[in-house]
Amino acid sequence: MALQQKKALSKTSKVRPSTGNAASTPQSQCLPSEIEVKYKMAECYTMLKQDKDAIAILDGIPSRQRTPKINMMLANLYKKAGQERSSVTSYKEVLRQCPLALDAILGLLSLSVKGAEVASMTMNVIQSIPNLDWLSVWIKAYAFVHTGDNTRAINTICSLEKKSLLRDNVDLLGSLADLYFRAGDNKNSILKFEQAQMLDPYLIKGMDVYGYLLAREGRLEDVENLGCRLFNISDQHAEPWVVSGCHSFYSKRYSRALYLGAKAIQLNSNSVQALLLKGAALRNMVRVQEAIIHFREAIRLAPCRLDCYEGLIECYLASNSIREAMVMANNVYKTLGANAQTLTLLATVCLEDPVTQEKAKTLLDKALTQRPDYIKAVVKKAELLSREQKYEDGIALLRNALANQSDCVLHRILGDFLVAVNEYQEAMDQYSIALSLDPNDQKSLEGMQKMEKEESPTDATQEEDVDDMEGSGEEGDLEGSDSEAAQWADQEQWFGMQ
Repeated sequence: MALQQKKALSKTSKVRPSTGNAASTPQSQCLPSEIEVKYKMAECYTMLKQDKDAIAILDGIPSRQRTPKINMMLANLYKKAGQERSSVTSYKEVLRQCPLALDAILGLLSLSVKGAEVASMTMNVIQSIPNLDWLSVWIKAYAFVHTGDNTRAINTICSLEKKSLLRDNVDLLGSLADLYFRAGDNKNSILKFEQAQMLDPYLIKGMDVYGYLLAREGRLEDVENLGCRLFNISDQHAEPWVVSGCHSFYSKRYSRALYLGAKAIQLNSNSVQALLLKGAALRNMVRVQEAIIHFREAIRLAPCRLDCYEGLIECYLASNSIREAMVMANNVYKTLGANAQTLTLLATVCLEDPVTQEKAKTLLDKALTQRPDYIKAVVKKAELLSREQKYEDGIALLRNALANQSDCVLHRILGDFLVAVNEYQEAMDQYSIALSLDPNDQKSLEGMQKMEKEESPTDATQEEDVDDMEGSGEEGDLEGSDSEAAQWADQEQWFGMQ
């Protein structure tokens, strides 16, 4: 592939425009202009991942001769290279020539240009063309997206989706799914991704996040099917590799997940989800310093995504760098605002230090006041109550959280609390529900096995009371069954590590 691109590049570089008079031959009239040749050469350079050469070629074109597609390519290349000021200038030039270029609008908003300024550049067109009043609301919505105001962005996009012109719009549904994901509302995020996928079976954009959410819920068969479908569409995008990597990661095959994440990054170095996948795999393989590099790069690319910061803070905690974790959590709290997610993240770090336990409790109470159904806050509050051995309070908290939703982790923790208050039968029921939601949840399986082992001595005593004469024979059978159970437990543990 690379060899073919280089041959194409060498061929196009030999093409020269006609320098003769107006009476040129028909053959020379069919030749592309010098500007078009340079654009094609820049395309070849970008495909070869030689962005500096592509920028150099396009920079050689005089500003007045640059078409909108040339300015658009330049803007994207400048943005990728971190030259934000030049990128903004090129995007604005695109909008000056094509006021309805939505990609240029998104590019400016992603570079922190004010939504009002961007809207002013399209105002004349909006007023002159009928049925275009939605565009100003659309710009407002994506301005909220790029400033990290997820709640207002969701509300604005929902109002757009209700309009007949944009109803069932795949791009809007994908954006809405991504916003719900950022806001920690995984249920609605999955729902919107499914709607978008039904409307466009060949949709690739955003499917990496969708696959990650399915994997987190333990729906590994669905993740595998999604990965196969995406590979059938194209294997030249990062998303199929990330989805397959999520399947491997949640199957505890971290080396394979690492490889697939690296492959995705090779295809798209700006894939945030690929960086998070590779970082998580490195962290679980105890290569924390390498993981930190990937999480930092993810933060650079997506400074409004909380999960990037969560990954980095988990690395700091794993390496006992509590001070660095606290500094980062405080920065996130100040940057993204005091919402349920940032409060919970800060509380998570506070829980690691005995001195800040009370602060953690206050932060979690604030988070749950804002969002009583936020699972991460409920989990951390339950962890705190467990440390304080306030099991009844923990049970009440978890029952309340499970009233309107069903989550594997919450059911499992409720089972642990019920065991602590000797409610064994109901605890077994909760473990069973947890395993039905995620058959790969090792902790729920361990909880059930622990209860079965605790019950087995009682069963043995009852057997001895019923038939004392066959004591020796029964003992031999029981020892054999314990040995067999231990063998199966070892096999289950082995399979879980593959």
